[in-house]
Amino acid sequence: LPVGLQETGVPVKWVADRTESFLCDAHGRDHVTHAEMAFDENHKILGFKVDTMANLGAYMSLFSSATPTYLYATLLSGQYDIPAIHGNVKAIYTNTAPVDAYRGAGRPEAAFLVERMMEVSARQFGMSPAELRRKNFITSFPHQTPVIMNYDAGDFAASLDAAMKEADYAGFAKRKAEAAKRGKLRGIGMSCYIEACGIAPSAAVGSLGSGVGLWESAEVRVNAVGTIEVLTGSHSHGQGHETTFAQLVAGRLGVPLDSISIVHGDTDKVQMGMGTYGSRSGAVGMSAISKALDKVEAKAKKIAAHLMEADEGDIVIENGALKVAGTDKSVPWFQVALAAYTAHNLPGGMEPGLKETAFYDPANFTFPAGCYICEVEVDPDTGVTEIVQFVAAGDFG
Repeated sequence: LPVGLQETGVPVKWVADRTESFLCDAHGRDHVTHAEMAFDENHKILGFKVDTMANLGAYMSLFSSATPTYLYATLLSGQYDIPAIHGNVKAIYTNTAPVDAYRGAGRPEAAFLVERMMEVSARQFGMSPAELRRKNFITSFPHQTPVIMNYDAGDFAASLDAAMKEADYAGFAKRKAEAAKRGKLRGIGMSCYIEACGIAPSAAVGSLGSGVGLWESAEVRVNAVGTIEVLTGSHSHGQGHETTFAQLVAGRLGVPLDSISIVHGDTDKVQMGMGTYGSRSGAVGMSAISKALDKVEAKAKKIAAHLMEADEGDIVIENGALKVAGTDKSVPWFQVALAAYTAHNLPGGMEPGLKETAFYDPANFTFPAGCYICEVEVDPDTGVTEIVQFVAAGDFG
């Protein structure tokens, strides 16, 4: 590539073909698992035993050992109240391409295993897969699982109900019979997942051997004319942070979106941050921005209260202005910003400027969960399979 750039004088991009990617790119997962699940006479889960051989490939990668252990085994409880779980993971080296964190990293493997066990068990019991899941859902929160995780909140039955209603689960038998008249096979399946996102807190990952903390940082700079710069340690490479983060600021301060700029990835400007991965930009990165906004709001309200000779507790921010609640007194946002920098009339002892920094280190993961239902139709003569419908009901946690 450097030679190509020198020879042509224009940017050069190399794109691997499919075979090269299979040989060279990090793979997402490669497990062989034996699992056993015990139930009582009322079909309530008593215990879950899992033995997994996890292929790391030929070489150690950045997250190859963490993915099948800390990110997989810790979610083996799924959405279910399981009193006892035994997980044994053996990580092995082979002659294949290395495995690394890729699209979910451990969490999809756990969801697949738990849901496969629930589906097989329901068939063996001769009962509805939905009924077996519902019978074993966690219903009281916070809930401490046997595998480290402490779920703070959830309503798993609500996601299941919403998905079943949208998919017309009750009408499946009729659709299956109609498909049979056309010589087609029709099937329906469901999966109830839970994921640990917003990877944190720093103390927890430190106890597991991590060399870094998993907090996030943000700085909110209000300029003298009222425009706003947000410097974030969460890097954007396609996630849409520039829009989402700006919407957060606009909603809090009542200013136009085009007056807000999001700055990321520039180490000459941005304070140290921990980056984007593990579904953490919203839960951790935006929380840091929100904490910085709390400080900006508090200072802006002090200035506005001083300018309008009002009580600070009566100041509200609405539609780009700071107002005295219950009156017609207000000052525009830009005027408060200008006052902060001219410093001609600030409350006693207040420093000029309107710029605040915050760091956020979560006390726990977030636990988004949900239910997917997929209905397919198969031609038994050709094997051609059509996805008739796919329904997703999600709870952001």
